[in-house]
Amino acid sequence: MRSWARTVPLALEFAFRPVGRRVLTAPASLYLNPEGSPVAGMTLTRTLLVDLDGTLLDTAPDMGAALNALRALHDQPALPLSVLRPHVSHGAWGLVRLGFPQADAAEQDVLRVRFVHLYREALTAHGTALFEGFGAVLAQLAAAGRPWGIVTNKPGWLTTPLLADLRLPHPPAVVISGDTTAQRKPHPLPLTHACEALSVAPEQCLYLGDAERDIAAARAAGMTSAIALWGYLDEGGVHTQWGADHLVDSPSELLTLLGLPA
Repeated sequence: MRSWARTVPLALEFAFRPVGRRVLTAPASLYLNPEGSPVAGMTLTRTLLVDLDGTLLDTAPDMGAALNALRALHDQPALPLSVLRPHVSHGAWGLVRLGFPQADAAEQDVLRVRFVHLYREALTAHGTALFEGFGAVLAQLAAAGRPWGIVTNKPGWLTTPLLADLRLPHPPAVVISGDTTAQRKPHPLPLTHACEALSVAPEQCLYLGDAERDIAAARAAGMTSAIALWGYLDEGGVHTQWGADHLVDSPSELLTLLGLPA
């Protein structure tokens, strides 16, 4: 795990916000008064909200397969997964632009509709699954009685059956899809809507994503933000300029940020 505060002792590792509050990201025991209550002026980050594609789930095999099926219908060769993977977080539009760069806007719109229907027909047929290590994190959250949630730009008619197919043993307490609210990320509304559903304040939440819009939405909502470095990041290190509070190398590191034993 990496953050701007990594050069100071863990007991001093905070993520500062423009409004002047301090977000507690180390184990909670380090920040309790002798009476057992949090130190005044500090907010304990307790609730995890996550993006879906490229953060919680590795959906690249199935989304890539749908794009290659669409390319095959147009007599185009399949693209390797290594080429497809960095574009998956950009959704149907991003993948269609990658697969059909010569198509104009109207043609790409038709191709996008066909793509999402091909994808819907086989949401998990090619291996979509939790990223390695996330199952243990969700189990730990469940054991601690911590609800968690998903906030994605994926539309509900894809998100709902996808999660139903996966049958997560520790399901989310709230799922906000791209059509749940009037706005999508990078607007903060989907994230604040998730907070309302969970009855938690935004400053008590950690939002994890793998796209710039995820970090922008989290910052606008007043949440602690983190980048999933295992996600579908473009090469070149541009993500280091997004202004996230934390760069997370593995799901297990989230437990420390949430004040739970790793």
